[in-house]
This record gives sequence, C-alpha cells and structure tokens, in this order.
Amino acid sequence: MEDYQGRFDPDPERFAEAIAHYEASDLKAMPPEGAVLATGSSSMRMWQNRIHEDLAGLTVIPRGFGGSHFSDVIYYAERIIFPYKPRAILIYEGDNDTSHGKSAETVLADMKFLIDYCRSELPDVRFYIISVKPSVAREAIWPIAMEANSLMKDYSDSADDVTFIDVATPLLNEDGSARDDILIKDMLHLNQKGYDIWADAIAPVLLDAEGPYEGDSGL
Repeated sequence: MEDYQGRFDPDPERFAEAIAHYEASDLKAMPPEGAVLATGSSSMRMWQNRIHEDLAGLTVIPRGFGGSHFSDVIYYAERIIFPYKPRAILIYEGDNDTSHGKSAETVLADMKFLIDYCRSELPDVRFYIISVKPSVAREAIWPIAMEANSLMKDYSDSADDVTFIDVATPLLNEDGSARDDILIKDMLHLNQKGYDIWADAIAPVLLDAEGPYEGDSGL
C-alpha cells in the first residue's frame, strides 16, 4: 500500500470506531472464510438489515461503513477484507468520492488500485462493482458520477473476474432524472422500494456467478 500513501482523502481515521466495532464482533464470532464480502458506503451499510434475505443462497459478510470512499476501503482492507479470505467482493463506492470533488478518473484509479491491492493478498478473488446510484440530492454531480460509471464499466468489461452491476438505470425516470419515489426524506438514500430495485439488479448476477462456488468454499 506504500504506493498509495498521500492519497488518503478525506482522513480514513474518521472510521476508526466503525472498523473497531466490526473487529469486536469478529472476536465473538468470526465469519467463515471463502464467503462473499460486501463493503462500501452508506447505501451498502443501510442494505445490511436485509442483505442476507436479498442474497439468500449465498454466504455474505456485510462490512459497509457509511460515508466511505474507495480510498477508505483501501486503507482498511487489511482489517475488513483480508482476514475473511473472501472468494468474492461486492463493493459500492464512488458516490461520496464524486460528491467530495474527486474526478471520474480518480474513482477509476482508486477502484483499480483496490483490486490490485486485494489480489496481492487474495490472487483469485472476484470483484463485483455496483454502479453509482442517482439521487435527487446529488443531481448536480450526476454527470460526473455517470462518467465514473462508464469508466468503471469499461474497465470491468476488459478485466478478468471483475463484473460491473448497473443499478443506476432502473433508478432513473424515463427522462434520465433521478426518481424521488425510491428515496428517503434526505433525497439521497434508498427507501425499501429503492432497495427492492437495487436487489433485483444485483441478486441475479451474484446468485448466478457465485452460487456454484458455495459448496466449493465449504460453506
């Protein structure tokens, strides 16, 4: 991770308490190795109360932490990814990155660094990249998020064992604007109707690709 020093922005130590909470939970009951690890920002964290139901048939370890960027996942990978030795990583980042002022190119570069970094420890791990979702609250920066989605998709399409999952399209109105009926009052995060759509986009991809590996992982 030495190559990444100096690029941690904002300070990842703001999540020290949240990460310590996960580690304390692991001390009580360590999740199994070879599962699907799900991490990312608040949209991932807020999915955790139903992720096991939505991805039934897969062994999932939810490790989302709200407000995070790709850079934060890189910083904490040694603590919330590597110990579990996951066979696959499902990740949602880029939303806060672009809101913070990071360019689409920076989002892509950080995603690629995370993939390479994880594979330095877990050579065979598969990645599933969830697209940045649209929202009314961040409508002004949606063009940057769309560019980030396009770059992440192009990279995923050309890379081995990296799959891009589009949750953005079904969350848009026909005119391309963000739907307000699938968001909670902050007009940023998904409500249950929004998570129904989110899950409908993600679950078939994960179940089809990772379902056959459940037995192979001893799960």
